[in-house]
Amino acid sequence: MTDLQEPDWDPGTYYRFRGLRLRPALDLLRTVGPLPDGDIVDLGCGDGAVGPALGQLRRPLIGVDSSPAMLEHARRTGVYAEVIEQDLAEWRPKAPPALIFANASLHWVGNHPELIPDLARSLAPGGVLAVQLPNQNNAPSHRLWVQIADEMFPGKVDPKRRPRILLPAEYFRMLAEFGRVTVWETEYYQELAPDGEGHPVRRFTEGTYARPIMHPLDERERAQLIAAYEASIGKAYPKDAQGTVLFPFRRLFFTVHLH
Repeated sequence: MTDLQEPDWDPGTYYRFRGLRLRPALDLLRTVGPLPDGDIVDLGCGDGAVGPALGQLRRPLIGVDSSPAMLEHARRTGVYAEVIEQDLAEWRPKAPPALIFANASLHWVGNHPELIPDLARSLAPGGVLAVQLPNQNNAPSHRLWVQIADEMFPGKVDPKRRPRILLPAEYFRMLAEFGRVTVWETEYYQELAPDGEGHPVRRFTEGTYARPIMHPLDERERAQLIAAYEASIGKAYPKDAQGTVLFPFRRLFFTVHLH
């Protein structure tokens, strides 16, 4: 995670949907294949949820994140040889790693046309860059946060602070010179349980995508934004008789296996 100069991430809020957030990471990990010698870097490791799975590759595991609170949780897993607190846009390895694994982290970092090729160049020969990015910005779950905030508080939310990604073909083109590139998308139909504190989709998104949208607002404005979002989100994601919501969530994956 990167904090975008905002309050630190809340591991408890993020942990709430840990299983749903972990599944794409495990799907990405299955595509990595054989690796050369070198470290494995969990870039944007967060609370270390994917650390135990990466540890099964039997290489020194390094976790990198900008959130002290999240890194403390990652450290407690006991699977990381080292954890580094640093902005993901500025981090570069001291020695060429075998694998840079970035699960749901780089959409918080800008300048992908420079960052992504730089990461590929830093790998050991035969190394792998594996990336997963939420590709949900145009879905109602995310679009409504922006739309309502812009209508209620025009000019208060800086669009540059929202997570963003490029088109799939752009990642393919920027990495093709380095080796074998694979790009794909998966839409996960996630079953969100009833939540007495609000609509399950609101609870899922408020701790991640909505953070930079709510940050510039004062307490009263945040309450107004949440109330307006709650009034609208149920039309896009209706609850069933038990209060459960089926929530489609699209994710973009790409890997490059170096020559």
